[in-house]
Amino acid sequence: MAGTINIIGIVGAGAMGRGIAQIAAQAGLTVRLYDTSADAVAAARTSLQQTWAKLAEKGKLTPDAARQALDRIVPCAALAGLKDCQLIVEAIIERLDIKRDVFKQLEEIVADDCILASNTSSLLITAIAAACRVPARVVGYHFFNPVPLMKVVEVIDGLRSDPAAGDALMELSRRMGHTPVRARDMPGFIVNNAGRAMSTEGLRVAQESVASFAQVDAIMREQAGFRMGPFELLDLTALDVSHPAMESIYRQFFDEPRFRPSPITSVRLAGGLLGRKVGEGFYRYPDGQKQVPAEAAAPALPAGLKVWVSGVHPQGHDAVAGLLDQMGVPRASDSRAPDDALIVVTPYGEDVSTAAFTQDLDPARTVGVDALHGFDPKRRRTVMASPATQPRWREAAHALFASDGAPVSVIEDSPGFVAQRIVATIVNTACEIAQQRIATPQDIDKAVTLGLGYPAGPLAMGDMLGAGRILEILRNMQRVTGDPRYRPSLWLQRRVQLKMSLLEG
Repeated sequence: MAGTINIIGIVGAGAMGRGIAQIAAQAGLTVRLYDTSADAVAAARTSLQQTWAKLAEKGKLTPDAARQALDRIVPCAALAGLKDCQLIVEAIIERLDIKRDVFKQLEEIVADDCILASNTSSLLITAIAAACRVPARVVGYHFFNPVPLMKVVEVIDGLRSDPAAGDALMELSRRMGHTPVRARDMPGFIVNNAGRAMSTEGLRVAQESVASFAQVDAIMREQAGFRMGPFELLDLTALDVSHPAMESIYRQFFDEPRFRPSPITSVRLAGGLLGRKVGEGFYRYPDGQKQVPAEAAAPALPAGLKVWVSGVHPQGHDAVAGLLDQMGVPRASDSRAPDDALIVVTPYGEDVSTAAFTQDLDPARTVGVDALHGFDPKRRRTVMASPATQPRWREAAHALFASDGAPVSVIEDSPGFVAQRIVATIVNTACEIAQQRIATPQDIDKAVTLGLGYPAGPLAMGDMLGAGRILEILRNMQRVTGDPRYRPSLWLQRRVQLKMSLLEG
């Protein structure tokens, strides 16, 4: 493979190609830019000129550096103009036949040691390379949009890729100011594989009528600490991109239940409710501003409310007991719940119906509260009722847990509430990526944190919340629902049994 890469060719002058060209030129590389449309190349160069001018105005780039970067962008009218490139990055339409055709054409033009890289997000690198005369030089080089701001890039080794080609791209990525992560060629690579968990499980919660789209998002932001909830994220990426990706990964893994898509997105896609870019998705965006339904105010706390907290889950019991003590709310200390007390359970992976049944509690007075993320008054809390919970006890629980000013979401019965089941699914999916050796545990966490903006890498998140607790949630969800989508990864199970970190390979 080529040594130090100084001349890079880019095929495709759209948003991705333009972004890759920007960081390459800023890093001092000569960039030969080609597109089937000469107008697209001209537009890309003009856009980059404007971008660099703005950066220079803000003092983030000197005027000389801006001019030099622009001079390094060399428009090419034909693929033959890429002849002297040491690396070519293809950033065109996601169609295997078209990519293969381009790669075959490039092989007739460039030297045999020129690396051919695809920016594909959904196609197998091995399948693209299969059409090439020298498949060893074909690798994946998956950037994220917008490239200059998303500082992570996946370097993917196909079955016949020469490791030296991937090594060269790892080094080049660092020169361009990006953090590279290495992945084995599998559907979705790292980020698009790991990212399925948030969206598919959020959709499953909505499909079961547990909570509204806005409630799910609020819980994931304000209780679990994510920057965006699943429906905000789907609106941002747009359903015409997200739904086909969900279907593709599901099918490529031969209908793996963990990746099962939801009919919610297929129906909304058919109706044109794509998201922000069309002004309406899971939310409406008049004048580009997201409209969120107002939350109902918490009811007044009933005078003299008696509260009894189940001790079946000691950690949850102690967390709720500590909160009630802080709020000055008396707790019944009886071994059994008094007949006139609100009953609070703290299940992990179970619903209130199951908890009330297995603990022989009065279902009319029983509610659940999610204790996984603790009860900081600045953190949202989730209260859950069963179909049998009487409205007055549901309202009493809402009032109780909101009485110190914390926001509270009241949801319908759900094994694993909302945050528990989505977070556990995220951790479990990352564990399975590690188990399949698609990437190292460290690269999985790095890729997800930088590529998806999660508050922590999923494996580190599992360690922080307790891998044993995550395993308990998953096992209980699988038992209650009978759904194999919740079966725990062996990576998770073994590390819990051996008292190892999820980040240990």
